[in-house]
Amino acid sequence: MKLHIVMVEPEIPQNTGNIARTCAITGAKLHLVHPLGFNISEKSVKRAGLDYWDKLEIEEHESLEKFLEKYPPENYNMFFATTKGKSVYSDVDYSKMDEVFVLFGKETKGLPEWLLEKYLDTKTIRIPMLPTLRSLNLSNSVCVIAYEILRQKNFENMQEISFYFDEK
Repeated sequence: MKLHIVMVEPEIPQNTGNIARTCAITGAKLHLVHPLGFNISEKSVKRAGLDYWDKLEIEEHESLEKFLEKYPPENYNMFFATTKGKSVYSDVDYSKMDEVFVLFGKETKGLPEWLLEKYLDTKTIRIPMLPTLRSLNLSNSVCVIAYEILRQKNFENMQEISFYFDEK
């Protein structure tokens, strides 16, 4: 299964670095949709991604419109993460999908309204949260949804036992 994490106009370099690290460690492809709120070579982006940048599959897109031309939502298992989503992310059955795209919007505004309106009833997903709070941090949201998709695929091609904390 191929997982695609699509960041539409991300603004905070540390979030993008954390997301890049999540993508590298899970084998997900990271798509960055311009304009970005920072320079991809900024120290804070690189630091958050640590030494995983060379293990990351990344594709940059000039604009959201160009991304959607290349990857039309009607032709892909594509989901739009939003606090307004109609489905809870974990209620979607990803298990039979060979390829999944999940789009996340910029930290301050989310995904564009025109996009959400078009796909609101069919392709929007949300993470449940208390109604009195705005939203979860973007890099945390990516991690929550990515790992649910991978869990439903039985963590295909991933190591299940960590040796990081084993005693020597």
